[in-house]
Amino acid sequence: MVGVSGASGTPYAAAVVRGLLAAGEAVDLVVSRASRLTLLDETGISFRDAHWRDDLRSWLERGADGKPHTFETEVADPALADVRYWAAGDFAAGPSSGSYPAKGMLIVPASTACVAGVALGLSKDLLQRVASVTLKERRPLVVAVRETPLSGQTLKQLVALDEAGAVVLPASPAFYAGATHIQDLVDFVAGRVLDAAGVPHQLYRRWRGELGEARSPG
Repeated sequence: MVGVSGASGTPYAAAVVRGLLAAGEAVDLVVSRASRLTLLDETGISFRDAHWRDDLRSWLERGADGKPHTFETEVADPALADVRYWAAGDFAAGPSSGSYPAKGMLIVPASTACVAGVALGLSKDLLQRVASVTLKERRPLVVAVRETPLSGQTLKQLVALDEAGAVVLPASPAFYAGATHIQDLVDFVAGRVLDAAGVPHQLYRRWRGELGEARSPG
């Protein structure tokens, strides 16, 4: 399960979905209503329920720098066949039940409003409901919070999620992997999300204990 909330950071979500598909994973996708406004602002893409497959393809093909068709070859129709989309207001959706098969859930990016809703068990939309189901079924939940600074109340809610078994993963890029492009920074965060979910990938260069490796040729 991949949930996309309304925080800034839609390139993170796109990179995570691409990484899951590249690893051969089937994806159940929930895009919150608030995240559609963010997606429109950050990419110019209107995400529509009736045309979600076309809009998702445009989204996944776009690079973090906003250029279209950057990942066109990676997002072929066979890969998108492994994506199932659920409307955020559909509380009768399969993933709203614990009996629906799922390996876990990744919320990327996670807004502070989403963090609060999940921590308090509000289930105000399908995204929050699926997160609650994930926790009660003791499945992995990764929350890639994207906000700064964090208020004391949000910090308490993040601690509550940690105590409930979730992985709290701030969207904080690192620089030891030798980033040369904004996409490298996005892919680092996406890679760490996939690491937390146990999904293999090659999105960033891992630390191998060699100082200065990021500055070495090749």
